[in-house]
Amino acid sequence: MSPAEAVAVLAAGMGAGTINTIVGSGTLITFPVLLAVGLPPVTANVSNALGLVPGSVTGAIGYRKELAGQRHRLLRLGVVCLIGGVAGAVLLVTLPSKAFDAIVPVLIGAALVLVVLQPRLARILQARRDADGGGAPTDGGPLLLAGMLIASAYGGYFGAAQGVIYLSLMGLLLDESLQRVNGLKNVLAAIVNGVAALVFIFVAHMDWAAVALVAAGATIGGVIGARVGRRLPPSALRALIVVVGVVAIVQLALK
Repeated sequence: MSPAEAVAVLAAGMGAGTINTIVGSGTLITFPVLLAVGLPPVTANVSNALGLVPGSVTGAIGYRKELAGQRHRLLRLGVVCLIGGVAGAVLLVTLPSKAFDAIVPVLIGAALVLVVLQPRLARILQARRDADGGGAPTDGGPLLLAGMLIASAYGGYFGAAQGVIYLSLMGLLLDESLQRVNGLKNVLAAIVNGVAALVFIFVAHMDWAAVALVAAGATIGGVIGARVGRRLPPSALRALIVVVGVVAIVQLALK
């Protein structure tokens, strides 16, 4: 890797760490850059997964105030996401690389629809719960657990727009503000990336120079993303989620 290529990877890591903390989809920045500097697709994917972990950690630390009071929820969802992340990592090293290509844009599109309609759908769900005499499930119920398991398996497999899918599911099924949900998303993404990376270390080839550069950039980006993201009002954050998701769909569809 030449010095110019190293700078490009470092910058991509910083951009990915920033956008991952605010919304998600940082892989759409780093993965093409790693391919452009000559890494094979699987090596780029697994090196990227490990490199982005520090950015998720610094992003989660930046959102620590929003995580207050969510320990039980985080533990429960964390176990589900860990299992899904391992499953996705195993799928990556066993299935053909195009196995998910057709479904991923559809999955992201559905998530964006949920993000846009989330306030209205949440009001409808709350009205139905009130009519039935019940409150919102503290942990989102079985539907959220199932959705997060599938989303985490996808995250362990590739992960582009994983954060968008997390935000749509938790934003709809949890009675929480979008910023508190975003704090959860950052921790859960760190769990999935971390456990997937552990699997990859034993079964796939890592480019450790790329890992180090992405990690350094993502660490800085996570701090920046937390500072910016926590200041965004819900409407602006929701609009940014939609923009990033649409870009993800276009990029994946044209790949």
